[in-house]
Amino acid sequence: MITLHDYNLSAEGYAVRLFLALLGQDYSLVPVEYYPAREHEGEAFRALNPLASLPVLVEGDLVLTEVAGILTYLAARHGGADWYPAGDAAQWGRIGDGLALAARLAASAGAVRLADGMMLPLDGAAARAEAKRLLRVIDERLWFGEMAGDDWLCPGPRPSIADIACFPHIVLAEEGDIPLIDYPAIRRWLDRVRRLPGFVVMPGVFGA
Repeated sequence: MITLHDYNLSAEGYAVRLFLALLGQDYSLVPVEYYPAREHEGEAFRALNPLASLPVLVEGDLVLTEVAGILTYLAARHGGADWYPAGDAAQWGRIGDGLALAARLAASAGAVRLADGMMLPLDGAAARAEAKRLLRVIDERLWFGEMAGDDWLCPGPRPSIADIACFPHIVLAEEGDIPLIDYPAIRRWLDRVRRLPGFVVMPGVFGA
């Protein structure tokens, strides 16, 4: 049985919950109150994850503490050929780029959202500027992809874990005062993700 330690407002945690739902994979959820209780900084949680970050996925003896690793593992272990293109080195290179892009979004759009909502210190202007730069790059990538008949961040007929990793930070960007009105290809992509079978919501994220 998979166990997920998570905070319900975490964008990274939502990426994992969303992917588990898309896979139809059962799991046990252990809520961890990030704010205001900061349970992730307690001794009990640090015994599980010394980095004190969320989410954490446990399956058997395996403990994973980074979203990119969690999504990659779930794709390989539980996703089948639809989500794990085994032997396709080029596609995994593209997916790796997409996962790194999600990390950049987390450090910009995601950081602004957390700072605004939880009163954390941050240079908000710099983070917003970086988020908008990333969104422009993503919007152009998606627009050119649409012109070539590709609907997803990585070329192909199906979404990848890169889409799942990036989706929460983008769909929640407006909570950090980063409007999405100027990114039409992104907004169309958000709608496509929302229409995936098994899609689940979180506070601030609605279905199609």
